[in-house]
Amino acid sequence: MKPRMETLIASDGTPIRYSRQGQGRPVIFLHGWTAGSQEWLPFAAELTDEFEVYCWDARGHGGHPIDLDCDTHIARMVDDLQHLIEHHELKEVVLVGHSMGALTTWEYIRTCGTDALSGICILDQSPKLVTDASWGEGVYGDFDGQRNARFIERLRDDFAEGVLELVAFGHNVRSRENYERNSRGFQQIREYLRTLPGEQLTRCWASLTEQDYRAVLPQIDVPALLIYGDESQFYSLDLARWVAEQIPQSDLHIYENACHSPHMWHKDRFISQLRDFSSTL
Repeated sequence: MKPRMETLIASDGTPIRYSRQGQGRPVIFLHGWTAGSQEWLPFAAELTDEFEVYCWDARGHGGHPIDLDCDTHIARMVDDLQHLIEHHELKEVVLVGHSMGALTTWEYIRTCGTDALSGICILDQSPKLVTDASWGEGVYGDFDGQRNARFIERLRDDFAEGVLELVAFGHNVRSRENYERNSRGFQQIREYLRTLPGEQLTRCWASLTEQDYRAVLPQIDVPALLIYGDESQFYSLDLARWVAEQIPQSDLHIYENACHSPHMWHKDRFISQLRDFSSTL
């Protein structure tokens, strides 16, 4: 049974949809770009016996009505997250961020600090997506400003296919092969992506690729559970180790045979590690 979705009105009047279930220490799941709360509901359901679990649709994502004027900048998302935390008077929160959700977590810490947090969980993300002469651990390892600009133009030309190409032509051989043979999985994702507000999410991507959270990582003063896939489409294991070195209280786990969504490939392992991590904070 799916949990009931609630709505919180953001300071700019935008409705933010989320679910909450269970009791205990609050755990907030933050999904990736183009995804929604549905990504996290199966995981959240396994934790409600011990935690109060929140799954949201970030503005412009998930089940929100399409609003082409909606501000989908990551800073605006963090305002929403802070509003959610304050609205429910949450304390000792565990933030669980995958991909864009990890960036949202880092933006939250940069903007709001860690007073409301007891820990964070980061899944397969770089603190700076765009590479340059001093940074080679962004997307693919060679996704510089010019390449990102071309990608943004591709999104505006054909959003769904642009996203699929980003996934397909990275480090994961299986993704490339499945894309080239137009597997049923890629067909289903294409159909889903075509229902999304492409221009709105393109603006969101542009805001994500403007960010650089490298200086934030050493300032994180709460424990961090880090989960990376050893076959991520986007990031190297060198990145995973570098992030672990930068965050003082980090615990790094590499999931074998796992892509950019390592929790999907090792669901039981992830739930067990997240439960243990959150229980001991």
